[in-house]
Amino acid sequence: MFLLLKGGEVYSPQPLGRKDILICNGKIIRIADEIKPMKEFGNVEIVDLQGFIIVPGFIDQHVHIAGGGGEGGPATRTPEITLSDITKGGITTVVGLLGADGITRGMASLLAKARALEQEGITTYIYTGAYELPTRTLTGSVRSDLVLIDKVIGTGEIAISDHRSAQPTIEDLTKLAAEARVGGLLGGKPGIIHLHVGDGIRGLSPLFEIVENTEIPITQFVPTHINRIGHLFEQGLKFIEMGGVIDLTSDIKPDAHTKTALTPKEAIKKIVENKLPIEKVTMSSDSNGSIPVFDENKRLVKVMVGSAQTLYRDLREVIVEGILPIEQAIKIITENVSKVLNLYPNKG
Repeated sequence: MFLLLKGGEVYSPQPLGRKDILICNGKIIRIADEIKPMKEFGNVEIVDLQGFIIVPGFIDQHVHIAGGGGEGGPATRTPEITLSDITKGGITTVVGLLGADGITRGMASLLAKARALEQEGITTYIYTGAYELPTRTLTGSVRSDLVLIDKVIGTGEIAISDHRSAQPTIEDLTKLAAEARVGGLLGGKPGIIHLHVGDGIRGLSPLFEIVENTEIPITQFVPTHINRIGHLFEQGLKFIEMGGVIDLTSDIKPDAHTKTALTPKEAIKKIVENKLPIEKVTMSSDSNGSIPVFDENKRLVKVMVGSAQTLYRDLREVIVEGILPIEQAIKIITENVSKVLNLYPNKG
């Protein structure tokens, strides 16, 4: 089956100008100024995209595909995601994960959901683990999951600097990083640790200590929710300066309980103003996870549910408000993520 996209403004993410794109069985096989259907193609579906912008499919590296939540009790568990929830946001690749609830949510169901979504037409991977340490696995260890399970590309989301975490020590995190690194090497995977970072005062300090005192490279860690509170974002800038990659979360904004939170566009603007490389920044949606709000005494105030469609919405604001040009902005949810996950150049 051939699909011919005609006359769109193409970004790869680099600007290529107006191009035709020929797709066969879901794969791009040619990009040119003009492509004319040939008899050998058989039936060709032609879509006129003049006046439209064409970009790579977005990559969301933090999606609770099998549902999440539960901080407000069983009634606050969130539902599994649907394919349309993902594709309506322009997302074609997701990484599924468990979060605070590694008890009523399990690795087997996470893997099964990832396979189901792939059968429906998108690309899927998963992290092995959940907030807690020792963390959840399929085969008994993070290392063997990475070596033996095709869809496992790292471990996460491991919680640090959060009252809901297992309060892991530096030694705990160092051993986990070593397990993930070696498992990644043996399995041909990135072997990253995708870290949920809470609003605790320590922030990224445990990661700084590990990087400064061990042989584990900073690229082994991908801390997320970096824009959730001011002091954490400031540490995130230092993390970039040291060569690391930070992950912002879409739909974050200041409220009565987190007044120093930064929206993604505010965070990206500050990164640009600090002349830091935008290639060290990614953004994910935390979709279908619960978004709990706690007061100053860590008592639950309310629970919301993340949406995959906020990823595109928040990135669009960065472009529309002139913070970054299109080709730089879309890297944040395409090429940059692809390189972190060792998917480039096949993705992104």
